[in-house]
Amino acid sequence: MAKTTAVEKKLAGLADIVIAAANKKRDPAIKIPVRSLSNVRFNERKGIIEMGSNTQDRTFFNVAMAKKFMQTMLVADALSELQKAELTTSLREIYYRTKHTMADSHENTFDTQDESDPIIEDLEVGLEALREELHVRAENGGTVIGPLVLEDDGDRVDCAKLGKGGYSVPSIVEEEYVSIKKCTADFVLLVEKGTQWNRLAEDKFWKKYNCVLMTGNGQPPRGIRRLTRRLHEEKKLPVYVLVDNDPWGYYIYSVVKQGSINLAFESKRMAIPDAKFIGLSSADPERYGLPRNVGIKLNDKDISRAKELMNYPWFQKKEWQGEVKRMLSSGLKYELDALANKDFQYLTKTYLPKKLKDKDWLD
Repeated sequence: MAKTTAVEKKLAGLADIVIAAANKKRDPAIKIPVRSLSNVRFNERKGIIEMGSNTQDRTFFNVAMAKKFMQTMLVADALSELQKAELTTSLREIYYRTKHTMADSHENTFDTQDESDPIIEDLEVGLEALREELHVRAENGGTVIGPLVLEDDGDRVDCAKLGKGGYSVPSIVEEEYVSIKKCTADFVLLVEKGTQWNRLAEDKFWKKYNCVLMTGNGQPPRGIRRLTRRLHEEKKLPVYVLVDNDPWGYYIYSVVKQGSINLAFESKRMAIPDAKFIGLSSADPERYGLPRNVGIKLNDKDISRAKELMNYPWFQKKEWQGEVKRMLSSGLKYELDALANKDFQYLTKTYLPKKLKDKDWLD
């Protein structure tokens, strides 16, 4: 018989709360940490976002909370089933596993996956167990190429011998699932967009500059963030982040560096406080001679988001205040794709080589 895990015991503890309350004829209640900006703090010493101690009671006898309480217990039961069977599954399958129409009603337990996904996040935070520990995986959402050898489910994967396509990074990359067998790279380059990653891969940038080249195709998913953190932590590799020059690019960098507000409790295993922002900086259009007509006018949403970022404690450094103000004063944002206005290979042959040589990055 398989040994009961710590996570399985925590899940069983939720059922114990309901049973104990029923025996005492009381309203069952579980505490869920508040996942919002009001309940996070920036630990300046560690350089990461941490979750505070504020919680909300989720009760069954409260009409406004009854359905969500029921949903929480349904998802917890499905997760417990996974633990006992030693299986992993997807967010989508959890949704279908827990969806049904309640007896003598036309009411569904879940109408859409948008209802079940946040419940899993609530349980992650409430149980202090990462989604990976709950045996739930997301779709593969990123790619890696470079001088890196991994072992995935017993198979040896040489990320330098996979053509231009690279290795599709799974959402669960912990040691027991994916082990790092060899890495001879000098640094990790984490690229926001797949289009730039494709250019860098096709031009063999990773080979010329001896780096591990990664992308999350936008906001990097957990698998990419966690594998990047492992390479930084276990192999002592510097991490450079390449994103668009807009508020969303800035925020992607901050999530890699400090962690995210919504899941601040994972920062200690995901965030990389030493990560550097290598571009596209708001000073770069002038520095590299990009014409204003390849810039995109900031819209109201861009401006509002940029001002929000400036108020975050982790953006209070003088350099970052100047970076965001420069973008706002120009009235323009620039995509990395705009570098193609100079030359299709400008990113790989001129821009990044100069950035690396000059150590031109933001911390």
